[in-house]
Amino acid sequence: MRLIYNLFVFLYSFAARCLSVKNKKARQWVKGRKNIFNQISEQIIHNENIIWFHCASLGEFEQGRPLIQYIKQRQPTYKILLTFFSPSGYEIRKNNEDADYVFYLPQDTVANAKKFFRIIQPKFIFFIKYEFWYNYIYQAYKQNIPFYSVSCLFSDRQVYFKWYGWWFRRQLGYITHFFTQDKHSKDLLNRHGIYQASICGDTRFDRVYEIVNQAKKIDFFSNLTSKNNILVAGSTWKEDEKLLLQLLENHHFILIIAPHEVHKEHIEEIEEQFASYSPVRYSQLRSEINIKQVQVVVIDVIGILSTVYRYASIAYIGGGFGKGIHNILEAATYGKPIIFGPNYKKFKEANDLIRLSAAFSVSNYEDLDVVVSQLYTHLKIMETAGNAAKQYVLDNIGTCQKIYDIVFPSVCN
Repeated sequence: MRLIYNLFVFLYSFAARCLSVKNKKARQWVKGRKNIFNQISEQIIHNENIIWFHCASLGEFEQGRPLIQYIKQRQPTYKILLTFFSPSGYEIRKNNEDADYVFYLPQDTVANAKKFFRIIQPKFIFFIKYEFWYNYIYQAYKQNIPFYSVSCLFSDRQVYFKWYGWWFRRQLGYITHFFTQDKHSKDLLNRHGIYQASICGDTRFDRVYEIVNQAKKIDFFSNLTSKNNILVAGSTWKEDEKLLLQLLENHHFILIIAPHEVHKEHIEEIEEQFASYSPVRYSQLRSEINIKQVQVVVIDVIGILSTVYRYASIAYIGGGFGKGIHNILEAATYGKPIIFGPNYKKFKEANDLIRLSAAFSVSNYEDLDVVVSQLYTHLKIMETAGNAAKQYVLDNIGTCQKIYDIVFPSVCN
């Protein structure tokens, strides 16, 4: 079976090289790994104490980032080495200040895994969420290097737990410890003979709680909140924007819309779509603008959405009419009732918040109209939903400390 796995890894790499002729992402994937061991050897200082974190892409990095920062603050003598599988993670975070070294992960072959370990000689290894590269796992096991899977989620549908998944399941057994997000994942591992697991939750809660607590106020929006209902729509796509326009035609509120794509063409499309409401771009807000005349603000810059949610009475999260909803935790941390589209079921926090009556899923405009009418008409429902959202986040912070207490005290202190 290992032979078949190694053949798959080879074929994946071969396919990436073929696609790289026309596909930019595949080209970055291939180019980033060219002479990768020369890059690593030139940068790594021999005999350093290294903790290795690996993330598939940007989303996994954001999930692992709180733990990286937490460990770095408490173990300053260690160097942080960060690897990515995907260009969408590496290209954005290759100069990240939280890591001392950032590389693409060399292809998961036996020879590469042995060479990688020989160069970096990691003291601890953390793989985030769904990443399981079996040659690296096995080499860590053979060399007795602690290997941890962080914020992992498992389901019965995954190959590890099928009758034919015995080989993959055995590879999981080589991992030192699993820090699962929920009880179901831990129970599933236990039922299949993997007992080195603890329920520690999702590190993203720590991250978003920190971001929100450090967020600076935006004076213009502060002046809006005292007398107005404000709906903040974050990471919206065209399907979301159509519904929001229809909602604005039938309800009185101020809309702050932060589209997922902020390129010039899309911002202009939104301005044209909401033209009858004289939309104002965030980048063009000036003190002389009459606040009473503002009904639509378009966020045309990156990096402030987590702050803008502070000023919402209701938060609408985009993406639910496409592949899936975007980050809902920032809005929840501020204690806002949350609305999103129907494609949310693969997101644990969305299911949890719906169960707590802190979030609401809508499948069409009629659903959206009913939910917004209910929230704006019955303020007690809005307050209860917001409080439930905030309490959900508070109940789930502290994951980094739980992981740290298990990994380090017996080893480093």
